[in-house]
Amino acid sequence: MRLWTVHPHYLDAKGLVALWRETLLAQKVLRGQTRGYKAHPQLARFREQSDPLASVATYLAAIAAEARARGYNFNTTKIGRRRRRTRIDETRGQLLHEWKHLLRKLKSRSPERYRALKAVAEPDPHPLFRVVPGRVREWERI
Repeated sequence: MRLWTVHPHYLDAKGLVALWRETLLAQKVLRGQTRGYKAHPQLARFREQSDPLASVATYLAAIAAEARARGYNFNTTKIGRRRRRTRIDETRGQLLHEWKHLLRKLKSRSPERYRALKAVAEPDPHPLFRVVPGRVREWERI
């Protein structure tokens, strides 16, 4: 499971669909509707919030907006109704770590997209996140 800090507009089609599915799974985990993935480290930053379900729903809404912009039809009725009004702080180190990880994936999976993005030094974060100074998060598996 990878719940990207980078903006979904950087993802290739396969990555965007995977992000949608994995975040729907995360929503189920946070709702207590699954037996697996309960201790997954990617869920830490959502669990830290006062309303984890509103946070994950806001995250999903941005993915759905990117899908819509590309002409995809994601079933938005699966997204929880509550939304978060403020952004979540995420570290610059985490954003850049994930950016490098994404570029490695794109280099083999989507070389054309990789070539278009490799010169980006400071990627945009997912709209839920506000970038603050800091290192890679402790829950990240390196």
